[in-house]
Amino acid sequence: MNSALQNITIGVDIGGSHITAVAVDMTAHRIISGSRAESPVDNKAEADEILTVWSDTLKQVLRGIQIFNLRGVGFAMPGPFDYVKGICLIRGVPKYEKLYGVNVGKAISTRLGLPCDCRVRFMNDASSFAVGEAWAGKAAGYERMMAVTLGTGFGSAFLENRIPVVEGDRVPKMGCVYHLPFGNGIADDYFSTRWFTSRYREVTGRDAEGVREVAMMAGRAPEVQEIFNGFGEGLASFLAPWLKRFGAEILVMGGNISHAYNLFGPSVEEALKREGCDTRIAISELKEDAALLGSAYLLDDDFWKAVQPALPLM
Repeated sequence: MNSALQNITIGVDIGGSHITAVAVDMTAHRIISGSRAESPVDNKAEADEILTVWSDTLKQVLRGIQIFNLRGVGFAMPGPFDYVKGICLIRGVPKYEKLYGVNVGKAISTRLGLPCDCRVRFMNDASSFAVGEAWAGKAAGYERMMAVTLGTGFGSAFLENRIPVVEGDRVPKMGCVYHLPFGNGIADDYFSTRWFTSRYREVTGRDAEGVREVAMMAGRAPEVQEIFNGFGEGLASFLAPWLKRFGAEILVMGGNISHAYNLFGPSVEEALKREGCDTRIAISELKEDAALLGSAYLLDDDFWKAVQPALPLM
């Protein structure tokens, strides 16, 4: 493979009900303008239907690429999944179950008619977000970073020199923190959208569809601002021990809740300072594009060689 010529990759983000794909210029570390394609996906459909939607979406991106310039395709993919062999292991959850046992890499390669030197590679979605930030975003140039996504769930990843750290005494197993004890439950119960909407109902007696709606009320009602203050203090107290243990130089936040950082950020920063944690905090500017860039980076052969030992543990 002549990687000097093959400087274009396709980055793919598989969401719960959609697929997004883009062409990425590996030399410039950027998404090629006008290359984005998105499609809704019925995650309960048969495998053939899901794979057809995915491959049709990728074909839209391929129309703007000369095939001899294509290095391969990288997927940010939720698990369980065999990220080395490209085989779906999702079972017992109501999404993509019909793909169980399917070699997605081979299926996509065949449907697209990719040349034999075009690889299809996979990594989990939280790690892809973090790698994108480390390669082309806020964490570029830092040796050790932690990334969290705050939204419907609480995602996390720890990276050292862009490589996910998923074992050892510096990080929780698989680099995941969502399941760790916090308060009267686990972290995912507190650092997610459902905590905000539940707490808003407790404080005001009213319902809110999401964090954006709660945020709109914060400037008018001090008790709503207190919800954000409490969220920030709790998040900092939970993350500080892990940030210090790992020696994270920067913490990058993404996800819908991070858009309200102006409301909870001061509480996070004050609480981290009290905890003796000097990790810098940054809010993702790449947002959803971080996972697309991170998945595209799987086609950097040096990175792929370095990340493979971590993939079976994700």
